[in-house]
Amino acid sequence: MKEIDFNYVKTHLPKRPFDAHKGTMGTLVSVCGSYGYSGAAILSAKAALRTGVGLMYQILPSCIYPIFASNVHECVCFTVEDSIDNTVSYNFSKFIIDKINSAIAGLIGCGLKNTQDIQRLVFDVVRQSRVPLLIDADGINALSLNIDVLGQAKSEIVLTPHPKEFSRLTGLAVKYICDNFEKTALDFTLAHSNVTLVLKSNRTIVAKEGKLFVNVIGNSGMAKGGSGDVLSGIISSLMAQGIAPFDAAKMGVYIHAFCGDIAAKKYSRTSMLPSDIIECLSEFFIKAEES
Repeated sequence: MKEIDFNYVKTHLPKRPFDAHKGTMGTLVSVCGSYGYSGAAILSAKAALRTGVGLMYQILPSCIYPIFASNVHECVCFTVEDSIDNTVSYNFSKFIIDKINSAIAGLIGCGLKNTQDIQRLVFDVVRQSRVPLLIDADGINALSLNIDVLGQAKSEIVLTPHPKEFSRLTGLAVKYICDNFEKTALDFTLAHSNVTLVLKSNRTIVAKEGKLFVNVIGNSGMAKGGSGDVLSGIISSLMAQGIAPFDAAKMGVYIHAFCGDIAAKKYSRTSMLPSDIIECLSEFFIKAEES
């Protein structure tokens, strides 16, 4: 198992030529957020934008559009009908899939709620997406009801579970996963060859088809709700800029932790927030571009 380091991430960052414009720096479509969980959509979107994607399209249930739009000004928003659970309605699945397939990459799951509409939507997106997908949070919870749908995917998929979500996916006990972190990650990706697994912990593992990488930086101040949404935004932004999903996952995990360490020095591990990690992204990119 190899450690992810700064030099690896720096040398694999997307090139940003002087004649770049928004259309050449990638397009990301994100399906995130619901009533009570607008923060998940806001954090993931801000993180994706700070990581450099040229165009970002956010699909939202109409009930959270006002709060999202007042907090994120650089997205193009598409509001869809609310389901009875105040999340994205399955009635708009074709619209959503068409939008994802018009992009370079897609993100789905952060703060969507684990409802029947979302479960059906996630299954359809997995089956019909032609672009790489990052699936997090309630997207992973949906997959746990029908893990075999991964075998029907036409594109590469990145999954970013914490141990409890991974337990739902695999049927393994959380304690067993934590005691056998490398083995469970390895076994899962050998069984699902189109999946890059980001198994989150204080030593996050990124695995694909027998290859294992570990992130050894970061700190306990990142152990707050919303940190995972920030990570999803960073990785999916890199994917949308043309980085292969496995490489984007390795790079995103490191960048996320690097900025978490900057935030801890500024605000302390106790007081730092996931939004502080986003604000520190510029410091990572300044260092990477200057070194």
